[in-house]
Amino acid sequence: MLAALACAALSGIGSLSAEELPRGAEIHITRAAGPISVDGSLSEDAWRGAARVDAWFEIQPGDNVTPRVASVGYLTYDDRYFYAGFEFHDPDPSAIRAPYSDRDDISESIDYGGVVLDTRNDGRTGILFLATPRGIQYDAVQDDANGSESSSPDFYWDSAGSITGDGWVLEIRIPFSSLRYSGGDPQTWGIMLFRNYPRDFRYQFYSTTLPRGGSCFICRENVLTGLEGLPSGDHYVVAPYLSAKQESTPSGEPGAHLVKDAAEGTGGVDAKWIPNPDNALDLTINPDFSQVESDVAKISANERFALFYPEKRPFFLEGMELFSTPVQAVYTRAITSPRWGVRGTGKSGNTAYTALVSDDRGGGSVILPGPDGSSFADQDFASLVAVARVRHDVGASFVSFLVTDREVSGGGFNRVFGPDFQWRPNDTDTVTGQLLYSVTETPNRPDLAPEWDGRTLSGAGLDCWWSHTTRHFDSGLEVKAFGDGFRADAGFVPQVGFHEVYGEVGYTWHPTGFFSKIRTFAFTDPMWDNDGGTIRELVAAGVSANGRWNSFAQVAVWADRWRVSQWWVEPATSREIPKEQLRFVLQASPSMLISQLSLEGALGEEIDIDNARPGHGATLTLGATVRPGDHLALRLDTSRRWIDVRPDEGGPESRLFTAQVERLKATWTFNARSYLRLIGQYERTDSDPSLYHAPVEERSGSFSGSALIAYKLNWQSVLFLGYGDDRALDEDGGLDRTSRQFFLKISYAFQR
Repeated sequence: MLAALACAALSGIGSLSAEELPRGAEIHITRAAGPISVDGSLSEDAWRGAARVDAWFEIQPGDNVTPRVASVGYLTYDDRYFYAGFEFHDPDPSAIRAPYSDRDDISESIDYGGVVLDTRNDGRTGILFLATPRGIQYDAVQDDANGSESSSPDFYWDSAGSITGDGWVLEIRIPFSSLRYSGGDPQTWGIMLFRNYPRDFRYQFYSTTLPRGGSCFICRENVLTGLEGLPSGDHYVVAPYLSAKQESTPSGEPGAHLVKDAAEGTGGVDAKWIPNPDNALDLTINPDFSQVESDVAKISANERFALFYPEKRPFFLEGMELFSTPVQAVYTRAITSPRWGVRGTGKSGNTAYTALVSDDRGGGSVILPGPDGSSFADQDFASLVAVARVRHDVGASFVSFLVTDREVSGGGFNRVFGPDFQWRPNDTDTVTGQLLYSVTETPNRPDLAPEWDGRTLSGAGLDCWWSHTTRHFDSGLEVKAFGDGFRADAGFVPQVGFHEVYGEVGYTWHPTGFFSKIRTFAFTDPMWDNDGGTIRELVAAGVSANGRWNSFAQVAVWADRWRVSQWWVEPATSREIPKEQLRFVLQASPSMLISQLSLEGALGEEIDIDNARPGHGATLTLGATVRPGDHLALRLDTSRRWIDVRPDEGGPESRLFTAQVERLKATWTFNARSYLRLIGQYERTDSDPSLYHAPVEERSGSFSGSALIAYKLNWQSVLFLGYGDDRALDEDGGLDRTSRQFFLKISYAFQR
């Protein structure tokens, strides 16, 4: 209750009005005088009359200064498309970084540019349309409400680039049918023009100023006027698919020869109807998610809580920012295998909405949360899932309401509802919060989980934070409180039954020389259960820096203490175990050859979660992208974790476990539409069973390999031909083949 009152008090300090939004200069656009073809050349006469934008600002590493290289943008439109053209000058065109890659596979170490469009003109959400000199596209949604950028959504648009004798040229064409805007005439939008220029530093140029320490990004956009007579909607996309798979599995024990199973074929369709520019209706029947690349494996050994993986499936991505709230009450990957789904998304005036209904076959896992950790239960049942959220904007702030419902076939449900909000009282402060209440009747399936015996659970969940940022000083305070009975089966809430208070302060300065930005920081994060017992105590301090070679480094010292359950004792007890660690992150993009390099880790004391013991160990993760040429990219990711502990009976420390993941991805990109991709991923965990209180395998692991040839006209018109090989680690350390698959998919998007 005290946490809710504190959140309410913080929110009552006024609001920044729409008129006070710190917008950039106005850009007036006119209709194109003739046709424009997207070919990487601005030679058409129509570009001569386009709005010219030559006022740019270097916002990093410089502080809104004149850019060191010139950029010019051109904007125009016709009855169907919005156009943006760019002349990016470069004193050394041979230094332009422009490799071939797949869509959205663009890093900070590559030259690219484009536009950010806020077609709602609310200063809150922008769509990024960016491309490289090869025309490789990157599109994403930037949401000021949570400060996140998601590249999961994809849009239909065209781009082409070319390298010239004094730089490079970019053309972008965006169908109005890909955009959501109000029905008024004339239109006023928000817009930013952007250029990424990676050399000794990563230089970022915008068409508007971005003062350091501001509480928002999209709100700084330029004002785009002059759009008249835009299409009124009635657009649709229908994308049917056909796929076939043939799998071979062992005839007997693992390691036996493989026997081919009968080939399987399936089909389905994704459809989108846009009755007007403000609203969209999505339908999916037997959706196919085979185009989603497998997730990079994460080491789950000795983890207290469930691991989060991002959503990538197309059906769920329209208006994805409306699913993003302080409490992760909506996690669409919890809809494991939908038979069908229907979704409506839109906006009327200052009110935006989204509503989704899906029939889930099940087959995945359900998180069973608690104050000290989470576990899983098999989702061995079908369910009907419904999610809806309505958000009303008030100037730079908003209020919102969320409802989720999962109705389990055979009995049981989980219903969650409650408001959330964000207040921006000025240009340096932001207050965000959400209060939810859940009512749950668990399935009568004690064979899957002890708490699933048909019992009724209920509880509230609160997350509220305040952030304050200025040019040099920043601070933040977050309060969380979750009842023991709170559940969000359509979301991702791995911990309940606790109170938490997080506080952080930081100070930043911008020197000249090797480092362009240095920040020192300190934070604390205590946590208690709802009976007042301590779950965690944490104090940390460190320093981070941005520097040459597009580098970032952070070093911090953590003094941590966790409560850990001694579950094997009768009656069960718990103990508090301290943990002091050195944590670090190192990242750099030194050249085109080594375009990405990262190393992060934690060293020092560790906690053996499974057996409630102190220990010593480390977690190290290394990633590197090497590009020997413009067409080939090699990506290596490797992670290793180990813990040494003293046996309960005493003696020197021994190795409890060593867990590792290695993944190599090789991609040969022929052009902007086709590529060949090879992936090999190896996972292994070696444990000492004598050091555990519960039975564990001495050795476990697997290998998965895949090959994929892809051709893409656009993100929904594709041809995939793939091969997969899965193997399991045997007792002797060898790899026995467990399956082999061949895969074919054809999909085509029909549009009007």
